[in-house]
Amino acid sequence: MSNVQSFERGAGILLPISSIPSKYGIGTFGREAYKFVDALADAQQMYWQVLPIGPTSFGDSPYQSFSAFAGNPYFIDLEYLIQEGLLKKADVESKEWGEEPSDIAYATIFNNRFDVLKIAFKNSKHKDSAEYK
Repeated sequence: MSNVQSFERGAGILLPISSIPSKYGIGTFGREAYKFVDALADAQQMYWQVLPIGPTSFGDSPYQSFSAFAGNPYFIDLEYLIQEGLLKKADVESKEWGEEPSDIAYATIFNNRFDVLKIAFKNSKHKDSAEYK
């Protein structure tokens, strides 16, 4: 007997996380992702196929990741970090995220997103916890 799990036959849609609408330069696992999943369910779609979600390296290709296990920090939802009190809206809105909503400005995101994520980490109450260390 095989341990291979089979999937039920069904339809779905390919949508890279990076293509989800966002005010901050690239799609995330935030509110718009949840809305997309709800739209899939409403359309009776069973599957959401995504591209690899690891951190990208040179060329920003999802197929050239530094890790097979790590998630891409670009996909962390900044709005959620604002709601959690880890960021202020001004921390995020003071940064440039690209001029064209239909184009991802990877260099701009690289230069700004990590600055913002460092602020969120600095504001985190977990950074000094034994569990984190």
